[in-house]
Amino acid sequence: MQIQDLPYPDPGVPDARSGPRFLWWLFRNQLGGQLKSLSWGLLHFLSVSALPFCVGVAVQAVVDRSGSQLALAGGLLVLCSAGNAIGDTFLHRTAITNWITAAARVQQLLARKAAHLGSALTRRVAAGEVVAVSTGDVEKIGWFVEACSRFTAAALTVVAVCVGLLVYQPALGVVVAVGLPVLAVAVLPLLPRATRRADFQREKAGRATELASDTVAGLRVLRGIGGEELFLDRYRRASQEVRHAAVRSARMWSLISAIQVLLPGLLLIAVVWYGVHLARQGRVTVGELVTVYSSVMILSYPLRHFEEIAMAYSFSRPSARRAARVLSLERVTDTDGSRDGSEVPSGDLYDPATGLLAPSGRLTAVVCGDPDAAGRLAERLGGHPSEEGTAVLLGGVPLDELPLDRARASVLVQDKDPVLLSGTLRDLLDVPRSGDVGAEEALSAAQCDDVLAALVQGSLGAEDPMDARITERGRSLSGGQRQRLALARSLVTDPEVLVLDEPTSAVDSHTEARIAQGVRDLRAGRTTVMFTSSPLLLDRADRVVLVHEGEVAAVGVHHELVNAEPRYRAVVTRETDEEAALNARKDGQRRGSALDDVLKELEEIEESA
Repeated sequence: MQIQDLPYPDPGVPDARSGPRFLWWLFRNQLGGQLKSLSWGLLHFLSVSALPFCVGVAVQAVVDRSGSQLALAGGLLVLCSAGNAIGDTFLHRTAITNWITAAARVQQLLARKAAHLGSALTRRVAAGEVVAVSTGDVEKIGWFVEACSRFTAAALTVVAVCVGLLVYQPALGVVVAVGLPVLAVAVLPLLPRATRRADFQREKAGRATELASDTVAGLRVLRGIGGEELFLDRYRRASQEVRHAAVRSARMWSLISAIQVLLPGLLLIAVVWYGVHLARQGRVTVGELVTVYSSVMILSYPLRHFEEIAMAYSFSRPSARRAARVLSLERVTDTDGSRDGSEVPSGDLYDPATGLLAPSGRLTAVVCGDPDAAGRLAERLGGHPSEEGTAVLLGGVPLDELPLDRARASVLVQDKDPVLLSGTLRDLLDVPRSGDVGAEEALSAAQCDDVLAALVQGSLGAEDPMDARITERGRSLSGGQRQRLALARSLVTDPEVLVLDEPTSAVDSHTEARIAQGVRDLRAGRTTVMFTSSPLLLDRADRVVLVHEGEVAAVGVHHELVNAEPRYRAVVTRETDEEAALNARKDGQRRGSALDDVLKELEEIEESA
């Protein structure tokens, strides 16, 4: 896989049982790229490590006054320099390719999982953690996967040099062969502590990211209640905790780096001291001493990759663990696929948990005094089972027995806070659809004329409203405008069942009345469920259902329920307890007065008889 071939046609099914298993799965799926990087890495490191031998031959040639040996040394230096340059160039190319392709695979896996889980993702994982996994964690995972091949090449080079020195000069080679493994494993006792500090730092950073994400998402609310300073202080404290954790982690890694510099220096001193002693005894030549000395000095370069792989693993392991946690999440409604879902079911929508029935082809309004309960019920109608495990039925078919794509094609739920992605209006409305509802019809039903004008005015050079740009989350639009665009997006999909949770809560009453009629006309013959307490929407519904304390309490039409059902009237008219009691007394008086009139009529009939 090359960078120009991204994205992957299929990123595969990851092993998300644990962080290390996930890293190993990524490594195996990039085996071709890893072998290329290993090959170029061996060429590069071996060429660098062969330079001391060339220098030793040249020094010995000068001592022996041999022109042929000096020419041989020059030729070997040219070959080693060429191998160094070519190997380093292509090692860098393959390493970057491995890094980017590994990160791209993880991002594709996360995007696929987010699309699969939908809104359930942020209910089970904090939004800030999802952002952290999709950005910083992806880079750390790619770093470790890429560093594995370079570390392997460096380790093989160290082994090759040790064997070569043992053959070339056994007396000094033994010292190097014993000392280098000690250098390689000297920092191992420090790695667990460094890893724990890195994990702690990452945990604090994730908390700060989550806090920042929540603060930005609720910035308007914070300004409304004057809570900016409170959240600023919270983020400042979280940021300082991240800084302290980063400093503690950096101290440990600086200690490891210092050891990686100190120990090779001590080995170099030992080699020089022992080599000079052997040279005085005539057991080694000057050229051999220079070769061994230069080899030890050059080996500090591949040895640094031991520190890098340890650091890469320490930072990538918690990142891989978090990524694996997200990738291991499954929809509660995922089953063994007992139904093939070849056809989208149709019919009445029924929730056994509450007794809510939405007849096929009709507009049903649901009134619920608890907004949170209304949101949970709306989600359940979209296929998420209740806590008791009961599934919503569509035409008698449990939604959780359908494949995910069929369930989403059957029921579309628009929550009370829909998100608008950045891009053009054409991109916003480019969603899976039946094809029976056009973009203009949907925009007209959602009363988006003024929204289109605002988009054209805010987009330079856009004459067609469909080409107008929408900023991130539609921040340049008002709440009502964003709500109407989201409603148009839902209407254009034209699903079998459309569930709308407070679709006009940020819209003025005149526009709301037109939207109610537009949705009714456009969705004629389709099943529509609206969670609302607006009298304007309730009056346009074919059927109104009152859900109280998790159960259907009353069913009828708006003007009947508002007169006959006090609980319904309390929610719709927002009357206080005192007003409810007064209305109850008035109802009782009216019923008593009506009963008196009936009794009087009966008395008159008896007297006349």
